[in-house]
Order: sequence, then structure tokens, then C-alpha cells
Amino acid sequence: MNTENQQEAVLETEAIQAEPPHLYKVLLLNDDYTPMDFVIHVLQRFFAMNRERATEIMLKVHYEGRGVCGLFSRDVAATKVEQVSGFARQHQHPLACVMEKD
Repeated sequence: MNTENQQEAVLETEAIQAEPPHLYKVLLLNDDYTPMDFVIHVLQRFFAMNRERATEIMLKVHYEGRGVCGLFSRDVAATKVEQVSGFARQHQHPLACVMEKD
């Protein structure tokens, strides 16, 4: 075999930096009908907050019109929004839960 005629394939490794996934904020929006205790219950149940933290977020929603429940990957955020929205509907409350890119 003639090595002079053989072409060598050289593979160059390229450093590929994977970007971290975008995070999404899950927010509760204020309304005039959902009881404060229900909002606290939602924050404890779906976002694993203790009562003190849930009360802080509920008051932020009440006084500022919206409050951040947490930062999540897109799929987790979408699931949280569906869970909270379904739970609120099931209990006949108009509590709105949305997500937005951080």
C-alpha cells in the first residue's frame, strides 16, 4: 500500500457550548374575586412555599397586580400554569396564572 497516495482525514474538534435553557417566570395575576386564602393555598400546594413566603407573594399579587411564583424551564412552567388554572376553575375562582420568558 502506498501511503503517499492515501489521504488522511483529519477531524477537527469544535468546542460547542450548549446554552442553558431559557427560564420562564410563572406569575399569578390579581383579580377582585379570588380569596386571599385560596391564593396562599395555591402557592403552598403547587410551588412548595411555606405559609410565610406564600403570604408575601399573595400580598405582592394583591397590591402590585402580579407576583412571581418561581422560575422554571418552559415545560415545567407550562405545566404549573395548567395545574393552577385547572385548580382555580375547579374551585370556581377566576385566578389567572401565566408564564413569561425571563
